[in-house]
Amino acid sequence: MATNVEIKAKVGDFDDLKRRVEGLSETPGVLIPQEDTFFHSPRGRLKLRVLAPDHGQLVYYERQDAAGPRRSDYYIYSTTEPAILKSILAASLGIRGAVHKQRLLYLVGNTRVHLDQVEDLGPFMELEVVLGPGQSDAEGQAIATELMEKLGIGETDLIEVAYMDLLEGLG
Repeated sequence: MATNVEIKAKVGDFDDLKRRVEGLSETPGVLIPQEDTFFHSPRGRLKLRVLAPDHGQLVYYERQDAAGPRRSDYYIYSTTEPAILKSILAASLGIRGAVHKQRLLYLVGNTRVHLDQVEDLGPFMELEVVLGPGQSDAEGQAIATELMEKLGIGETDLIEVAYMDLLEGLG
């Protein structure tokens, strides 16, 4: 199981945040259209991320719903047949809902910075500090906190839950 420390925040001025991220990133932003279908799961969250008709990722993750930098443990399985996998999961588990977004992905050190335009919700950003071997949650939280400060993300901007929860009115 892989681990990262992450935050999610509502964005007020998307263009300003994009400029700040581009000033810190070692890479140009990559636009990634995504459709995430969430399935009912007895614990954690299970979603199928479709990136193209022949490219998808099944993602299972466990993360506490809390504002601020928090640990997320996850598994990712890649597939070249996301439609078939979606049918199997829908039949066996049932579909909870779907999230459609346009994601700009940037890399800042060992952190993935996502600038998301989420259908029916608006602009958001996520930081995912990928923890290396032997790296502690506290180190990841410190990196996330430092990036939040550099990007002008305040405590009141943070959200506790997944986009799916927000769409369901749970956040």
